[in-house]
Amino acid sequence: MNILHLMIEPFSEYDFLRYALTSIVFLAAGTAPVGVFLMMRRMSLVGDALGHAILPGAAIGYLLAGLSLPAMSLGGFIAGLVMALLAGTASRFASVKEDASFAAFFLTCLALGVVLLSKSGNSVDLLNLLFGSILAVDLPALTLVATVSSLTMVVLAVIYRPLMLESIDPLFLRSVNGKGAIWHIIFLILVVLNLVAGFQALGTLMSVGLMMLPAITARLWTKTMGYTIILAVLIAGCCGFAGLLISYYVDLPSGPAIILCCGFIYLVSLLIGTENGIFWQLYRRRHHHTV
Repeated sequence: MNILHLMIEPFSEYDFLRYALTSIVFLAAGTAPVGVFLMMRRMSLVGDALGHAILPGAAIGYLLAGLSLPAMSLGGFIAGLVMALLAGTASRFASVKEDASFAAFFLTCLALGVVLLSKSGNSVDLLNLLFGSILAVDLPALTLVATVSSLTMVVLAVIYRPLMLESIDPLFLRSVNGKGAIWHIIFLILVVLNLVAGFQALGTLMSVGLMMLPAITARLWTKTMGYTIILAVLIAGCCGFAGLLISYYVDLPSGPAIILCCGFIYLVSLLIGTENGIFWQLYRRRHHHTV
């Protein structure tokens, strides 16, 4: 039995694995580019905060309608937007930095979400919302993920240039009446949408991993924005494929296995990445001193 057969066999035999792989491909195409922009704007922890913020909204949707995909998705989306608005308002009108404001709100939201879910008396549903269940992705969930990913790619293509300018030089954009606040709000909406789509498969705690780890890893190999986005998408997709295979053959939880693959690739890239890897940085410094 060759390696190729071992890689293909699980997906050819089981529908749920094909659904899981398809959802990962769509998530990679949508979340990884968003993660690259978050990293470039030095908002990596904001993505983590928003990922936790959707939990109480999803919990309220669950308490009202049970395991209803529309109810939990809508609740999570509203909760994420409300937290982003509150954190932004607090940092704007109070002497609190934006990252500290997001940290305060996301910790509160995480605790609130856990309390709400504990009232249902079902620890299994709590674990599914926190860590996801990608092998349970069905057609409605896959449709949601595909729709959000497609919308994200289209919107990012449309706002790419002003969003880049707002990220690099917001003062210049403001001086030419570039309406930077609008692009910032649209971008935050995309972040929340992708986290809502991701929590259906990976949970609120794991979905941020697929968004940020491939983006950070890609930056260790290239500095060009276009190549960074493409590489981040490829890393996310390959790690999703590898994580599903590992979970199938080793009997591990699929979501954490996928994120562990992303973390492993990041650690390897941290050492040997051609742009900012540790070994290459040391080599360049030694070469510079020699010259």
